[in-house]
Amino acid sequence: MSIITHTPADLARTGPLAPPDVRELSRPLFRDGPEEERTDTSNTGDSWDSWDSWDDGDTTHGYWRKLISTDLFAPRTDASPEDRRRLSYQRLRAVNAELPAPERLAGDPRGLAALHEWTAVVDGATATVAGIHYNLFLGSLLDDTVSPPRDLRPFLSLDRVGTFLCTERAHGNDVAGLETVARYDRDRAEFVLHTPHEGAAKFMPNTGPAGGPKTAVVAARLLVDAEDHGVFLFLVPLRDVDGLLPGVRVSALPERVGSPVDHCVTSFDRVRLPRTALLQGAHGRMDPDGRVTGAVRSPRRRILHTIGRVTVGKLCMSAATLGGARAALTVAVRYAHTRTISGPVLGERVVLAAHRTHQAPLLRGVATAYAMTFLHRAVVRRWLAHEAEERAEAERLVAVAKGWITWQARGITLEARERCGARAMFPVNGLAEYPANIDGAITAEGDNLAVWCKAGSEMLFGQELAPAAGRPTGREPLTDPVFLRRLLAADERRWHAAARDELRSAPGGDPLGRWNAASSSALRMVEAHAVGRAAEAFTAACASVPHAATRAVLRELCALFLLERIEPRAGLLLAEGALTAAQVTALPGVVRELTARLAPYLQELTEAFLVPEEYLSSLPLLTQR
Repeated sequence: MSIITHTPADLARTGPLAPPDVRELSRPLFRDGPEEERTDTSNTGDSWDSWDSWDDGDTTHGYWRKLISTDLFAPRTDASPEDRRRLSYQRLRAVNAELPAPERLAGDPRGLAALHEWTAVVDGATATVAGIHYNLFLGSLLDDTVSPPRDLRPFLSLDRVGTFLCTERAHGNDVAGLETVARYDRDRAEFVLHTPHEGAAKFMPNTGPAGGPKTAVVAARLLVDAEDHGVFLFLVPLRDVDGLLPGVRVSALPERVGSPVDHCVTSFDRVRLPRTALLQGAHGRMDPDGRVTGAVRSPRRRILHTIGRVTVGKLCMSAATLGGARAALTVAVRYAHTRTISGPVLGERVVLAAHRTHQAPLLRGVATAYAMTFLHRAVVRRWLAHEAEERAEAERLVAVAKGWITWQARGITLEARERCGARAMFPVNGLAEYPANIDGAITAEGDNLAVWCKAGSEMLFGQELAPAAGRPTGREPLTDPVFLRRLLAADERRWHAAARDELRSAPGGDPLGRWNAASSSALRMVEAHAVGRAAEAFTAACASVPHAATRAVLRELCALFLLERIEPRAGLLLAEGALTAAQVTALPGVVRELTARLAPYLQELTEAFLVPEEYLSSLPLLTQR
């Protein structure tokens, strides 16, 4: 059904929407796209579909969803933090035991993201240690195609858990300033790994005793004689069954909010490593004489290649927050339809969901969650398909999406917790830990603000201005996603142009001062760009749904998502000539009518998130009256 309307009255006259089909709603959420867009990253020729439990055989999501429905993944928020840390590694080993080839998962960004998306529903710690082991650790080893073959069997069997040590006390996003050193001893053909001071200690890797023997990939400056060759990665055993190895110093960090992980501060006291400990690649390699060569000569640029796995990590962090946000909405909507309160008539009881003030924020969250999910699917496909010359643009898109998705997820989970009242403040009810876990994702793999600043600075002159919206006639449908997308493009263009002007007009000779002058507008440009890309992904998903009633609901949900973003921008869009005064005046009414039309389908919209019933039925909030 296509709605061609632009006033609340016109929208109301179109009549109620037909109920959507839950399965048809779930398909665009959890299918990975058309057959021609799928990429098989297997080295064996087999497909993930051969062990997929989803009955349409087109996605890995069904497999992970089934796995987290087992008894081992049942919530254990009553356990002690130490027991929960050990449990996260038990669950990691359960994941590993089900994999036909762990090395294939390390090379499959789509599979890694799906793993995070579902494990984060039940345990953020499991998602964390799995991402570190498979992506950052094992993936970094597999990316080394220059060194002699290593024996990966202990890591593939999880006899040894892998971890990743990059950031330091004094260097978070400032990875170029890392101070841990690996000095090459030419006489013994060994490296000496050392932490020169407390500021260079590796900050909060999962290097505690939970999980058993561990080996790390450690980022350190490669020093040969007096020359600093920049940051490389080194394979470093940390602990065996008897504890820490000589020269390795680990101290546990205080408990943090959220799912408990064995976060520690880790340092090295002149630990000797064989020459084969160096991870090499096209960006840089070292011969036995200590001569360093490679395609990337600048030590500062080399680090971007060295820690390239962080980009896939951003996809995984985004996915983890998607899972938490959708689960939080599912819980909140189900609670809203079971919890009753006093009604307007004496003695009457009504469900919370009967109140528009309760419906509306949940519906906004649902619309945003759909947009987040569709954007993430599109970004994963873009990352898998990019050519070498497109890498910088693809990495920037991943970073922009990570910032927007994780920030939106935090807002959604906070709203869902609030809508469920005091009982939702207790972790046993499944909502309290989501915001804290999402805070971790916002900071991990590049703090959101930092990665958006980098993206904004690159976009200022490295990307063309978005197209102008053109003068409105006043007859444009305010529920048309295509028209609303044009308005977002106009908003992006406005802030892009403003940031360029601010940068050019700032005094010369002060690069930081010039960026400071333009940074506010640049960040608003990045936000508008992110929302615009989400709108495109949402619109494409709507068009892919063959079921007419479901497509109509999704289209109006997309319109609601966009209108919620357009309304705060309406004044500037009016000033820019992209909206008429009458359209601006009509916006609140259109939002109100869309909310009224979609509210009856809140349950269907969240049931399509496919949060396992085994998990939902374990929450006292939903099972105790």
